[in-house]
Amino acid sequence: MKSANSDSRSDLRSSRRQFLTRTAFAAAAFQVVPGHVLGLRGATSPNEKLNLAGIGIGGQGHSDINQMASENIVALCDVDWDHAAGIFKHYPNAKRFKDWRKMFDEIKDIDAVVVATPDHTHAFASMAAMRLGKHVYCEKPLTHSVWEARQVATMAREKKLSTQMGNQGQASEETRRLCEYVWAGAIGPVREAHVWTDRPSQGLFKEYWAQGVPRPTDTPPVRANLDWDLWIGPAPTRPYHPAYLPFKWRGWWDFGTGALGDIGCHALDPIFRALKLGAPVSVQASSSRVNTETYPVASMITYSFAARDAAPQAINEFTNGLTGAAAGGIEMPALKLVWYDGGLRPPRPDGLPEGVHMGDNGRMLVGDKGFILGNSVYPKSRRDEVGEIARTIKRSPGHYKEWVEACKGGPPGGSNFNFAGPLAEAVLLGNVALRVQLREELTCARLFWDSAALKITNIEEANKFVRREYRQGWEL
Repeated sequence: MKSANSDSRSDLRSSRRQFLTRTAFAAAAFQVVPGHVLGLRGATSPNEKLNLAGIGIGGQGHSDINQMASENIVALCDVDWDHAAGIFKHYPNAKRFKDWRKMFDEIKDIDAVVVATPDHTHAFASMAAMRLGKHVYCEKPLTHSVWEARQVATMAREKKLSTQMGNQGQASEETRRLCEYVWAGAIGPVREAHVWTDRPSQGLFKEYWAQGVPRPTDTPPVRANLDWDLWIGPAPTRPYHPAYLPFKWRGWWDFGTGALGDIGCHALDPIFRALKLGAPVSVQASSSRVNTETYPVASMITYSFAARDAAPQAINEFTNGLTGAAAGGIEMPALKLVWYDGGLRPPRPDGLPEGVHMGDNGRMLVGDKGFILGNSVYPKSRRDEVGEIARTIKRSPGHYKEWVEACKGGPPGGSNFNFAGPLAEAVLLGNVALRVQLREELTCARLFWDSAALKITNIEEANKFVRREYRQGWEL
């Protein structure tokens, strides 16, 4: 006897076939239509709903799925059914799973997948989906290691799939205005950039998650509705403890990517676009005391970028074919980019009026003719001289809508993996520099990075952190 879910999927597949047949017949009567418009060659018709599945949907994944609720939510997968109870209730007709491998085995007509697991399993869920030809939306920072980011981006290109990373601000007005200010020469050539966040702390005696702490020694029982072995996934086995989940995993080396991984792909994205950045040539780090279990309480990471004559292809796509100054024709000299977390921040710049606060989270670009704090040009005399900056970049219909439309044959999303992969590589390279095993060497040296070879050239020991080892039974 068939279940209600089985019947609904059967009806859905029938409906999809009927839609494609009717559309193809009508189109043939009047014109020749590209196959992707009819839902052929892996693309879905713009007028048809995607069959969408979610993996890791108890936290941010719930929010992501809600942004795409107009599509067919056919399957939901999470190893922690207590944490996922809210989204299960929200979408009662979606089939429920704990293991995405079983989900893909059972449901064959999934078009696209949202991945919002903890960082250490991002690449595994994304690669599994893409191997099956599924479009993928993956939360930031895309992967857990630099090497994984390269593999995920390569797979997306090879499979010609529509992808998007979950750095929602890339679609914002603020990101576009920053690019337009820089490209119009509002502060002249930019030679320094600074980005800071209060993560993992949140003011006095508060924290988003713990860092700089030892591994717990007690071993409470695993909760009944949690598959702990699946949650551990490719990481080294350890006993269950509520210190790791939900959400607290972010500060642990084995599972998360710390403050830089959490915020870096959001905060660095506008800078990468505005300054046409690709791979850094070197990175170095300093931090509060760090251990082998968690990221430090606070850190500073300095990236160096060479001068640029041309933007990476993914940034050219973002400019919608603009040329000259409108697309960043201004000189792009060598750049020092400094990241601060744990409440650290750069010195207050000369020319910032009294009473203007830099904030607990912020961004500053320093040019030859002034600086931009957030999206405000300083000093005021320079702002007055520059005047109104034209809007030259096409505006986004919305971060999630970009991806849904791309899955249906539209243009690539603004944070597709051609852009998101290199951005994630740069972010995660900063975490390599934070490793306690490299602490003594890095007091005297920078890590020099050969992006093409995916290799640190001056400290061989550091390369073991570019690509991590997986526990037995887990392979990419």
